[in-house]
Amino acid sequence: MGGKDQAWRMAGMGLAWLLGVALQLQERTLLPLWAYLLCLAGGLVCIAVAWRWPRVRLLALLAALAMGGGASGWRASERLADALPHSLEGQDLQVVGVVGGLPQQSAVGLRFRFEIEEARLNGEVVRLPSRVSLGWYAGWHEDADLSEPQQLLRAGQRWRFTVRLRQPHGNVNPDGFDYELYLFEQGLRATGYVRANDKSAPQLIEKSAGHPVDRLRQRVRDAIDATVSDPRAAGVLAALAVGDQSAIERDDWQLFRTTGVAHLMSISGLHVTMFAWVAGVAIVGLWRRSGRA
Repeated sequence: MGGKDQAWRMAGMGLAWLLGVALQLQERTLLPLWAYLLCLAGGLVCIAVAWRWPRVRLLALLAALAMGGGASGWRASERLADALPHSLEGQDLQVVGVVGGLPQQSAVGLRFRFEIEEARLNGEVVRLPSRVSLGWYAGWHEDADLSEPQQLLRAGQRWRFTVRLRQPHGNVNPDGFDYELYLFEQGLRATGYVRANDKSAPQLIEKSAGHPVDRLRQRVRDAIDATVSDPRAAGVLAALAVGDQSAIERDDWQLFRTTGVAHLMSISGLHVTMFAWVAGVAIVGLWRRSGRA
């Protein structure tokens, strides 16, 4: 009975935590940060008391409720504070950071996520959002750059750029895609583009600065692009192998939606990849044990 009782306690605390998060999300405006930290501290005190006197079960539920609301509010405060100041919009900013995720290739250039480590305006240190979405345009844009470094952009690299940023904006249409909400969910608190000219040439600082999984995905995608001559087929294979959907053409997406297999290009594609890796490791292990290796 003790094990079942413990399981019910944990389930109750989990529900209380979710209730605390739900209550915090109903707030019209955020409380001061110290209020959420106080909720977390109070929750820890309640847990300590409940641990000392297990019969006081209500305290454990109150602790989970307070800590759920406090953690949610703390996270919301941090996310909203990680914003681009209005005074820095449209300014030429010198930034150093790491390319996060796979760069998305299009007809007009590249779009990629950039994790900013250092930012300056006219030599003075400024505070920018930690993650932004950048475009590196080619051809038509007034700041287009057709130099070779653009083709060398890879996940996990550390670069120095001159960029112009703005706060996220999107169209507000009924039942339409909320681009601004999407950026907020992804933690991308500004968008912008790379300024590439003689005075602000992009500079590659380090080839492997982080994101080992994304670097591996990048190598797989590059190998597919180099091996498969048909761009449409290469895009589908990349989506199935590493979950990269950027090279799939719009007509193909429509075909996938019509036939009901669009999910294979996103979530299921990653599942197929993980299963293939596990199966490969299992086969290698069994082969070695068989004595035939």
